[in-house]
Amino acid sequence: MKLINRGKTKDVFDLEDGTYLLRFKDDVTGTDGVFDPGANTVGLSIEGMGRGGLRLTDFFFKKLSGVPTHYVSADVEKAEMTVRPAKRFGYGLEVICRYRSTGSFMRRYGQYAAEGQFLDGLVEFTLKDDERGDPPISKDALVALGILTKEEYKEQKKLAKHISRVIKDTLAAKGLELYDIKLEFGRGSDGGIMLIDEISAGNMRVYQHGKIMPPLELVALVLS
Repeated sequence: MKLINRGKTKDVFDLEDGTYLLRFKDDVTGTDGVFDPGANTVGLSIEGMGRGGLRLTDFFFKKLSGVPTHYVSADVEKAEMTVRPAKRFGYGLEVICRYRSTGSFMRRYGQYAAEGQFLDGLVEFTLKDDERGDPPISKDALVALGILTKEEYKEQKKLAKHISRVIKDTLAAKGLELYDIKLEFGRGSDGGIMLIDEISAGNMRVYQHGKIMPPLELVALVLS
């Protein structure tokens, strides 16, 4: 294997057979030792988070039958997932689906929004840019900068809403409420758009009885 990227929460290896390997870490994003899926820095390490994140990712990728994804297989004990190659949009683009206002949404729009306000699956696009704080970007700007076409924007928004609804309904069946989730898409070798990266407790905010669920507790409850 050849290491091609050392990321915050995963390392990426080229398996040299046309596929790639993602190795999940125990590191999670946050600030001052507090877990925050919306942060762009590693805030702490939680023992077992790598395997836990992969268990949930494996569960949801398998559940999303009919949705194009980069998933091939997973080895939970090794915290490793094999994936198909995909090309990012620009330097990386995140698609966030919000059902309630919290986190960065409140930091930006707190003059108008209340904490926990219903947002009905509002979709936002943000650039993966640590230096500039992962700024949100409009459809017109994405098109003007050549990051997405209008059709690609429409397709990603549609996929994000569908995927998020599947996840939201799955969590609701366990008595949990999805506040927001961060997804990422890429272009496959055939040029088609597919879901990439992970679907884990590290990229969503989930609440139970008004309190945010700690990552590993969320994994245990969803997969119980």
